[in-house]
Amino acid sequence: MLNLVDVLLFFFLAVTALGLVRLRDLFAATMLLSLFSLLSAGLFIVMDAVDVAITEAAVGAGISTMLLLATLAITKRREKAPRREVELVPLMVVLVVGGALVWGTLEMPEYGDPDAPSQTSPMTRHFLEKSRDEVGAPNIVTSILASYRGYDTFGEATVIFTAAVGALMLLGGRRPKDARLKGSVLQPLNRQSLAGAGADEMQPKELHLNRILEVATKSLVPFIMMFGLYVQFHGDYGPGGGFQAGVIFATGVALYALVFGLTPAQRVLPPRLLEALLALGVFLFGAIGLWTMVLGGNFLEYGVLSDGPLHGQHLGILLVELAVGITVAAVMLALFFLFAGRGFCGPQRKR
Repeated sequence: MLNLVDVLLFFFLAVTALGLVRLRDLFAATMLLSLFSLLSAGLFIVMDAVDVAITEAAVGAGISTMLLLATLAITKRREKAPRREVELVPLMVVLVVGGALVWGTLEMPEYGDPDAPSQTSPMTRHFLEKSRDEVGAPNIVTSILASYRGYDTFGEATVIFTAAVGALMLLGGRRPKDARLKGSVLQPLNRQSLAGAGADEMQPKELHLNRILEVATKSLVPFIMMFGLYVQFHGDYGPGGGFQAGVIFATGVALYALVFGLTPAQRVLPPRLLEALLALGVFLFGAIGLWTMVLGGNFLEYGVLSDGPLHGQHLGILLVELAVGITVAAVMLALFFLFAGRGFCGPQRKR
């Protein structure tokens, strides 16, 4: 039965990929990309990688779709017609690279092989047998990410923070004082025809007048936020953690902004607050590591945070996961507001 599910998921992934190649409607392509991520998440669930599945669904089908929609608000809906002649050099590069990747997979062990290096490694045996006693978290993935390799996770949070700062410096220049963020992010998309392939323009229609979307969004956002809290504070007991929770929070706010407009969303989370939260998460993560050193332990050695080593581990993991969640949510929302706001500053351009 599982083999049948795998085959069906791969089949739908292939069909979706072929559809993406053929489409020239960028809005439809965005929807297919979201579907591709959902199918990939289903494939990860079949492989028992639930943490990765939640990440793929939240990032690929959630916030990435929101960012693409926000980007479409400042560009055209249809892709320019490609040139008919075949580009031989790009085609050869794709074939060579693709062939090399396929050739590289031939030496990999089969899926589920008990004799694979990842299964027989002494480190794997140590994590499976000792992590519960050393860290105390039932979820071994959380034990590895937040405790055993906490220094590496701190580096990942720093990379995310640095990427956000770079994007803000490149794209977040000063705006005119009379610029106002108004309406829905999808408003410019609704100027394009949804009726057929031949039409390019239609009369503007405000998305926020659609009561169905408003009621559905008001009903969904509280549950999205509640699920984000569950993933955040339940990551040491089950699938989840700060990264997934941060993206889920950002997706809920972005969904609200898409339907009701940027201004109401930015009243709750002003850009200045997001900039502060960007640094707060990384600062909190690093401060925890420095505090463990002050208490006589190594960097990010949580056992010294409390009288009992397991209690210290639990407290340290809880704090660093919170730091990661704050940084990830702030980064995602800062990028979303950055891209979405560019479509509404100044006069609307004619498309």
